Amino acid sequence: MSDVRLPEPRGPFSAALTDLMRGSESAAPPPPADPYGDDLQLALYVLYELHYLGFAGVPDDLEWDPRLLALRAALEDRFLGALRADVPVEASGTAGQALDALQLEPVGDDGGSLSYFLRDHGTLEQFREYAALRSLYHLKEADPHAWVIPRLRGRAKAAMVAVEFDEFGAGRADQIHARLFADLMTDLDLDTAYGRYVDAAPAEALATVNMMSLFGLHRALRGALVGHFATVEVTSSPASRRLAEALGRMGAGEAAVRFYTEHVEADAVHEQVVRHDVVAGLLADEPSLEADVVFGIRATGLLEDRLAARLLADWRAGRNALRTGRIIPATVGTRP
Repeated sequence: MSDVRLPEPRGPFSAALTDLMRGSESAAPPPPADPYGDDLQLALYVLYELHYLGFAGVPDDLEWDPRLLALRAALEDRFLGALRADVPVEASGTAGQALDALQLEPVGDDGGSLSYFLRDHGTLEQFREYAALRSLYHLKEADPHAWVIPRLRGRAKAAMVAVEFDEFGAGRADQIHARLFADLMTDLDLDTAYGRYVDAAPAEALATVNMMSLFGLHRALRGALVGHFATVEVTSSPASRRLAEALGRMGAGEAAVRFYTEHVEADAVHEQVVRHDVVAGLLADEPSLEADVVFGIRATGLLEDRLAARLLADWRAGRNALRTGRIIPATVGTRP
């Protein structure tokens, strides 16, 4: 049984959903109108978590409950429809061209980049907020991408498994990247309990995690998941270098810096494997999926840009970026 608690609702739909999970027979209202808003994104996050660790007091068999799956499908239609409307791919070129574009440096001071801002201007408290929000993914790092493995063949599958093997510690529990991130959180005096900061996360942060689950859980979106994964690996190494430099400037501890220095070297290698074997292998087998790969790349950029804009607006205005305000000192958490 999970020890993760259900988060606090953020609207009528997420409130009705959590009531259903606790045994209520009440009908849920129509899906929220805003596909990127708090009510829809939290509800979708809660439904997806049934496929990960679940929640305390919520029966495991609700993972495949037809009522909840129908609600999830309605929310996914809104979310995926918005992403497709906001991410034009008709004139986007090839997957290789889309990945090359990710390596262009931002224009101006930081170009809206979180890693540049944190390296050059950020405070330790702002980095703690950033880490708290990223924990929604990093405490289950690589898990959403594992769903694509049985949907790949040959070269793409072998390469995907090789990269995932590294993400999961290459057979060593203490090297699992989720564990390394928990060490970073401990160093920054953050609570390492899985799901601890969901209530603090704005909708923009939830959406970045929800997109991974959306792509991973649907075989029809396997190309988009590969595009997302390739985006992560292509952008990770230079961003991780900047974040390690930020933590060094802030005087953070060795474990905090190590998480990002580990990704600088590992993800530089992963980038080449993903480009030349995962993406190229998939498209050699299924060339019709190229537009889906491009969609995954561009949808990832869209949601990351939305999150960066939200956090940078708060920080530049002197505000906390978390919905719950300033982070309180850590309590004893559960390590992944």
